[in-house]
Amino acid sequence: MTNQEKGTYNVGEKGVTDMKTHQTDFSQGSIYRNIMEVAVPMTVAQLLNLLYNIVDRMYIGRIPEVGTLALTGVGLCFPIITLVSAFTLLFGNGGGPLCAMERGRGNEEEAEYLMGNSFLMLVLTGAVLMVAGLLFYKPVLYLFGASDATFVYAGGYIRIYLLGTLFVMISVGMNPFINSQGFGNIGMFSVLIGAVLNIVLDPLFIFVLKMGVQGAAIATILSQLASVIWVLRFLTGKKAVLRLKADRLKLSGKRVLQIMALGVSGFIMSFTNGLVQVACNATLQTYGGDIYVGVMTVLNSVRDICTLPVNGITSGASPVMSFNYGAKAYHKVKQAIWFVTGLCVSYTLLIWGVLKLFPEFFIRIFNDSPELVEKGVPALHIYFFGFCFMALQFTGQNVFVALGKSGKAVFFSLLRKAFIVVPLTLLLPQVAGLSVDGVFWAEPISNLIGGCACFITMLCTVLPELKRREQEGL
Repeated sequence: MTNQEKGTYNVGEKGVTDMKTHQTDFSQGSIYRNIMEVAVPMTVAQLLNLLYNIVDRMYIGRIPEVGTLALTGVGLCFPIITLVSAFTLLFGNGGGPLCAMERGRGNEEEAEYLMGNSFLMLVLTGAVLMVAGLLFYKPVLYLFGASDATFVYAGGYIRIYLLGTLFVMISVGMNPFINSQGFGNIGMFSVLIGAVLNIVLDPLFIFVLKMGVQGAAIATILSQLASVIWVLRFLTGKKAVLRLKADRLKLSGKRVLQIMALGVSGFIMSFTNGLVQVACNATLQTYGGDIYVGVMTVLNSVRDICTLPVNGITSGASPVMSFNYGAKAYHKVKQAIWFVTGLCVSYTLLIWGVLKLFPEFFIRIFNDSPELVEKGVPALHIYFFGFCFMALQFTGQNVFVALGKSGKAVFFSLLRKAFIVVPLTLLLPQVAGLSVDGVFWAEPISNLIGGCACFITMLCTVLPELKRREQEGL
């Protein structure tokens, strides 16, 4: 057994321990420690990944004279960016757990074929999305709620962003295959490189070179390119357990369907997020105008920040649960479920209290326009009401994906967003004079109904199955 398989640190030719290539062995030690060893660097990585968009919004919101309008314009691009993310999740988050399961079964050759198929689909899909986006972005942005004033900024940003579609999809989509091997620190560094570069380049292009929103988009795609180089260098190098090899890059219909079947829940969740954003922006434009579209842009940004630790914990637990499920260590899977639930619910209760006490602080991170702050504070209180129920959705959804239960994962992805949020977003503004407040109430209602339904179903189906498998030795 090699040092990597034992979960020790890799030692280079000079005998120097390389902390970055530490691999967590999911079959050994405490399940809680294994989860945190992957979740902590993954949370940091997701924080850094979030900085791509957050830093853009922070700088764009402070462009002299046009900051609020420019921020609103870039906010209109979110559904398109979310669509790109949806396909990234379809193949990246679909293939990652399957790789972990095959590793748990000791079948590393099949795991590499799955990774190769995921990579090819990311490349092919990215090329199609880039071309389609560049051809149709103008009518799409107007459909999403752009006005003539905001289209100038939305169009300027998305045209350049779409040119980097392949970079985004490969860097983000292949990272789960690093994490599924236990290399949490490598996964973190793949994002760190791009995020730091983006932070440096943003003010240079936006303010020094006076390129505005176009400068923010250029900084983003150059940063993603740097991340792509890092990811591919590692996955084709000697330190990886599963490598991206030329002879594994052979499309197999069966494998692609397996990947898509498991990744479709993440795809639907991301796709329906974009659908919700479209419905929100269009409805807010009707009832409140550009200023409320700007408020929603800020609230989406605050939500991204606040949900990040939950994303990190659940994503970190996923490869650990998948590996142990494949290795038939069902008691460890149950321990992981309760551990993740406790962490996520505790955190979301805490952050809900912080948002309640300091709403202006979070809004002013992006824009300190008096009008936007005035309208944003009451909207924030509504939008984040009962925030803790969101943790139940994330936890239940993650368990279904990690254990390969794609049908339930897909259903609950659709339930919360497509069947609850979108209809409520369109209907509530017409009820009892709620107007724009109705749009903001749709989110907490969906968290309560969708989150509880998903989590309770998970408890009633997954836990009995694990107990039965343990007893029968399956």
